[in-house]
Amino acid sequence: MGLFNFSQDLGIDLGTANTLVFVKGKGVVVSEPTVVATNTRTGDIEAVGSSARNMIGRTPGNITVIRPMKDGVIADYDTTAAMMKYYINKAMKNRSYFAKKPSVMVCVPSGITMVEERAVIDATKQAGAKEAFPISEPFAAAIGAGLPVWEPTGSMIVDIGGGTTEVAVISLGGVVTSRSVRTAGDNMDEAIAQYIRKHYSLMIGERTAESIKLEVGTAGKVDVNEEIDIRGRDLLTGLPKTITITAEEIANSLKDTVDSIIEAVKNTLEKTPPELAADIMDRGIVLSGGGALLKNIDQVISDETKMPVFITENPLESVAIGTGKSLEYMQHFRSHPYVSSRPTVE
Repeated sequence: MGLFNFSQDLGIDLGTANTLVFVKGKGVVVSEPTVVATNTRTGDIEAVGSSARNMIGRTPGNITVIRPMKDGVIADYDTTAAMMKYYINKAMKNRSYFAKKPSVMVCVPSGITMVEERAVIDATKQAGAKEAFPISEPFAAAIGAGLPVWEPTGSMIVDIGGGTTEVAVISLGGVVTSRSVRTAGDNMDEAIAQYIRKHYSLMIGERTAESIKLEVGTAGKVDVNEEIDIRGRDLLTGLPKTITITAEEIANSLKDTVDSIIEAVKNTLEKTPPELAADIMDRGIVLSGGGALLKNIDQVISDETKMPVFITENPLESVAIGTGKSLEYMQHFRSHPYVSSRPTVE
């Protein structure tokens, strides 16, 4: 087995929107929202994950639903550690009482600071890990997408998550050039909510905004201008109200966010060495993350970069799969620190 007993080790994609846990031999065993419900009077945690997410906008005054991760980094340390402990225990529920603590590979944004990275490592250890190792999110996404990260050829990955979009060019087991922008899926939801508030004086919740994005959200031009009914609170009367909005309007509200992601891709390509750029032109750009599921996002990026763009087979789980698989490459970790290049964060 070598350095690790892999059956006890975990890969964790600690995302802003969702947390996934990968167990070797089993795959992704936990996939739940990064949401925690706490009791403000007692300080106790009332619910974690899907059950906590279902409480958003529906809680009494003594219960607060929070998202302890913001822009890919820890915003609430103690809550994050408690949430990770819950997920680690859930992933290892069948282990024996005398089983060793797991070693955990946890992904972090490529633009994270040393202080933010240390917070993730410490929270993972506090949650019950024997050892915790950080791995750059785009590197993990590239491994999960099946890209030849260890070969002397250029691979470009664009991971559009909930809090950050990670763009990286990878070759020979390292990140050659990368960019991390704090513009991603959550910003899309926020843009939709702001558009509806501004143009219709209607307030909607984040869950409603997300469901609109999933149902009719599109990058670029709309092929079929569908209509969707939206319920919310009228800001003028304070009463519940239903409006009808078109897919074209939603596409317009998402334009700035999509443009920001495209700009990050272009900036990364501009800094890519010519030989690797030629490889990318041949192999194309690979998209992963939940944001890759936005309709037409691949076509829009392809039109702007003049390169083929592909969505990985399982975009929602690619980072978690790559994080788990990277445990097998632990011997490379000592000589190839994945979080070595620290790009500009916007």
